[in-house]
Amino acid sequence: MAHKVYSHWLIEKTHENDNIPRWFDAFLIDRKAQGLAAGTIEFYGWKLRLIDRFFYTQGISNVNEITPDIIRAMMINLESSHTPGGVHQVYRVIRTFLRWYAIEAEPDNWHDPLANIKPPRLSEIPLSPVTTNDVKKLIAVCPDSFTGNRDKAIFLFLLDTGVRASELCALNREDVDEIEGSVQVKNGKGGKSRIVVMGKKTRKAMRAYLRSRSDDDDPLWLTDDGDRLSYAGLNHMLERRAKQARIPKPGLHDFRRAFALNCLRNGMDIFSLQRLMGHADLQVMRRYLAQTDDDLREAHARSSPVDNAM
Repeated sequence: MAHKVYSHWLIEKTHENDNIPRWFDAFLIDRKAQGLAAGTIEFYGWKLRLIDRFFYTQGISNVNEITPDIIRAMMINLESSHTPGGVHQVYRVIRTFLRWYAIEAEPDNWHDPLANIKPPRLSEIPLSPVTTNDVKKLIAVCPDSFTGNRDKAIFLFLLDTGVRASELCALNREDVDEIEGSVQVKNGKGGKSRIVVMGKKTRKAMRAYLRSRSDDDDPLWLTDDGDRLSYAGLNHMLERRAKQARIPKPGLHDFRRAFALNCLRNGMDIFSLQRLMGHADLQVMRRYLAQTDDDLREAHARSSPVDNAM
């Protein structure tokens, strides 16, 4: 064969062909064939690489060697470097892969190692957003250069639009109206499209970044080498800038939480916020709105039936 295609009708069901990296590749090809968004594919790839590295350290190289104890050990290991939400993401990815593998490979005497493992418990306490003070510190360490202008624009863009990190990486120049400030997110979560908006300061930072470019390439966010900035690259950039700013590294999703909470605090109605964030229902919004006791007291002071009407 001139090239390898990892599909069950081409892979002989032998011990050697249960090789984990090969099946991970085949899984990603299947996700692409189903038309999943590029950001979603990259997310799967990133998590699968993390899973593969852990399996490698445990001497696990074949799918049939994955046991419930190995899965539990991985979940425990992740707790030292991931939030509960991050651990849950890895669990969902390995669960999706194993269910797909059982259908695709039709292995003999297969027993799903996740069959008796409950999902990691998610905290009911909403996670805190990145603070505006920390965003200012991140911006302060961005020099007047191509990457400095790009990173400054990215931090403001994430905070001002509430887009997911994967959505940011997938944007092209044509999706952005620098004058009006509107941005078309063409392939959001679930393949849905929506419009988000940049304010004046973010538009100014965006123009400064685009002026520092001398190319006509489609991707909105580029690396030094002229490639599209990836999710992993974006995360590494944030880690580097946080170290320079001497602050704990915020998560990429923390910017989205900050957008939601600050919009609510500044008086945006919940339905407009829901549309900007691309949520199908209001139930999902609850996890983003980590209102403090002060927020609740202020809300009550504005709306108290007794104080306002009696």
